[in-house]
Amino acid sequence: MTQANPHLLGAIAGDMIGSIYEYTSQKTMDFPLFKPSSHFTDDSVLTLAVADAILNQCSYLEYIRSYANSYPHSGYGLSFVKWLFSDSLLPYNSYGNGSAMRVSAVGWAFESVEKVLQEAEASAVVTHNHPEGIKGAQAVALAIYFSRNGTGKDKIRREISTRFAYDLSPTLDQVRPTYRFNETCQETVPQALIAFLESLDFEDALRNAVSLGGDADTLAAITGSIAEAFYGSVPQEIASQVKQRLPAELWNVVERFNQHLVKL
Repeated sequence: MTQANPHLLGAIAGDMIGSIYEYTSQKTMDFPLFKPSSHFTDDSVLTLAVADAILNQCSYLEYIRSYANSYPHSGYGLSFVKWLFSDSLLPYNSYGNGSAMRVSAVGWAFESVEKVLQEAEASAVVTHNHPEGIKGAQAVALAIYFSRNGTGKDKIRREISTRFAYDLSPTLDQVRPTYRFNETCQETVPQALIAFLESLDFEDALRNAVSLGGDADTLAAITGSIAEAFYGSVPQEIASQVKQRLPAELWNVVERFNQHLVKL
């Protein structure tokens, strides 16, 4: 049975909602989810690149470069841009949070812990072959896998903490006062996971993530990708805003990916 709101929207919604708060040091949960200037960024573009690579059983490298070249002004990091426009196809040992923000399709598409971890690493090492870059992608993909399969939050916390040595014990109120903008996996993924673990529903999860005052689009993209899997869907009013802001060719990838999931 198809979903009223297709999967992958959690990451894209988080990206769009966080896009206008990225450099504002937002420290409250009281803010408009969408404004006229809310937009998709590299988080959405590369999320859909990974999804399309899975659909076509092609290399993550090929699709990441192709999508980034098709949407060159989406806010990529400096190291990624240098890699994108270089002649080299070699990764650049990154431990930035880009590997974690683009991995959500992996958590949806594969049916075992081992395969999810394997494919998350494969999607990361295209650029992020540093151990922390790989770990960040694997942790997010596995949290999505556990969430969509009905695993409770306490077990998700234990599993991710044990496997990846992330400290998920602080509360948001403990993290928020001193947390600052940080683009590394090790200072983004645990915080995004905490935002999810403390949430009451999908919207609450995104408000938690943005309220940390960090790399808001990526924090919310990661948190949203896990929250969607855990809570089952993205609320219709949020999904409608996402569809309005996503080009038709990118929305088509979302729909094709969900048709693929139905067939699994």
